[in-house]
Amino acid sequence: MTALKFAILFVLVAAGWADVSEEEDVLVLKKSNFDEALQAHPDILVEFYAPWCGHCKALAPEFAKAAGMLKAEGSSIRLGKVDATEEIELAQEYGVRGYPTIKFFKGGEKESPKEYSAGRQADDMVNWLKKRTGPSVATLNEVTEVESMIADNDVVVVGFFKDAASDGAKIYQRAADAVDEIPFAMTSSDAVFSKFEVSEDSVVLFKKFDEGKNTFDGELTKEKLLAFITANQLPLVIEFTEQTAPKIFGGEIKSHILMFLPKGAADFKDKMTEFKKAAEGFKGRILYIFIDSDLDDNQRILEFFGLKKDECPAIRLITLEEDMTKYRPDSNAITAEGITAFCNQFLDGKLKPHLMSQDIPEDWDKNPVKVLVGKNFEEVAFDPKKNVFVEFYAPWCGHCKQLTPIWEQLAEKYKDSDDTIVAKMDSTANEIDSVKVHSFPTLKFFPAGDERKVIDYNGERTIEGFTRFLESSGKEGGALEGEDDDDIEDLEDPEGSDVEDRHTELGDESRPQTFPTRSHHRHLLVDLP
Repeated sequence: MTALKFAILFVLVAAGWADVSEEEDVLVLKKSNFDEALQAHPDILVEFYAPWCGHCKALAPEFAKAAGMLKAEGSSIRLGKVDATEEIELAQEYGVRGYPTIKFFKGGEKESPKEYSAGRQADDMVNWLKKRTGPSVATLNEVTEVESMIADNDVVVVGFFKDAASDGAKIYQRAADAVDEIPFAMTSSDAVFSKFEVSEDSVVLFKKFDEGKNTFDGELTKEKLLAFITANQLPLVIEFTEQTAPKIFGGEIKSHILMFLPKGAADFKDKMTEFKKAAEGFKGRILYIFIDSDLDDNQRILEFFGLKKDECPAIRLITLEEDMTKYRPDSNAITAEGITAFCNQFLDGKLKPHLMSQDIPEDWDKNPVKVLVGKNFEEVAFDPKKNVFVEFYAPWCGHCKQLTPIWEQLAEKYKDSDDTIVAKMDSTANEIDSVKVHSFPTLKFFPAGDERKVIDYNGERTIEGFTRFLESSGKEGGALEGEDDDDIEDLEDPEGSDVEDRHTELGDESRPQTFPTRSHHRHLLVDLP
């Protein structure tokens, strides 16, 4: 190939010869142009989205803003988007299981892209990408450079080290390498030291909220420095919104206390003052979160905690571990003293979990499908003389609604059985300590006997499949609880039809926000139809 032909080919590819169009500085990617786009733009952050997805619509302006910021800087990093409802093969190739899914393709490599793990605002994306493609610490020795960096970001960490090759500077560098979402800078300039009134080597976190900055104190180790950043990078009290959710759930603090309160309440400022006062003593240990209980988007969160609007203000505490344990205080009063005591009891292991339960319906056993609630579950499900097959459902779940006629038909088939019960439990209103539900519908079998076995049903959702399962005492189509946990997630459209016809994951981002389950590290919001 002649030099001229090579040059022409290069220009054509770089200019989008593979038909890579742009919308608001974001590349429009398809199966037909994906490989060529990676060759032309080696570092691309790609959003797999659905046009109907509310979270995707909310992300779109920030995604475009980030793309424009990088383009204006002359950066080679680009942002692209894939309509996963059209480009199904491409979405399946990269394991897209919820919307939006965001992946970073570095160096033109198609294999094993990096999952995007930072926030959903333009600055978050730009900072994350710069740290992924360049040095994790910017060397700044001009006062104006440091001032500009602080002004342009909500949170910035600056290392003040007279000797950039010192042991302390190296520890700082290693800590910076471990944090994606916050920009880090280092300076050795006397002028910068003087401007920020720093007299000796230190690390300062600058922020646009609360006290404005925090200075690290103590022995400088990577672990302690990361703990310092974790404790101070978020506000003392953070409001739960679609934008802040990734920071809330993606952080290292997994114990969260929530205040449900209407933002328009007459005593809002007084209660927020009390809540913030309590938060001061638990930085880095418990994350304090405010939720506007009047917002429609937050009603599913109230439901998740068994609350109604007229029961707010209210305080709840939750641990974002596998079991998602919830706690409630004895008093509804919102005072710094009461909240502090409640949190100390939690940290000391002196609180009992709060389990929701409806009252037992008078006619719970009058129909073929028996109705279980928290208050009668143990007695019925673990009756040693009965085989009990239970559907754990959510009233809003499309998959549960599709299952209902089949489940009723199954119950009708066994209604006269002396030893088999077909039952259901609304898991949005009832919780039990012995069984944890992570998706809807969840089907579990409690065989007769004294061993309290629990068998997960993983077979086909048909009368034939359910019958074979029951007649085989849970052997055909089942597995002991925890043995077969494939964690399948569906891409559900607004009408409730599904791609894989399995179940609705509580952690699937294709649905309106609430608290995630064990899959919160992958899917941060839930969209409940």
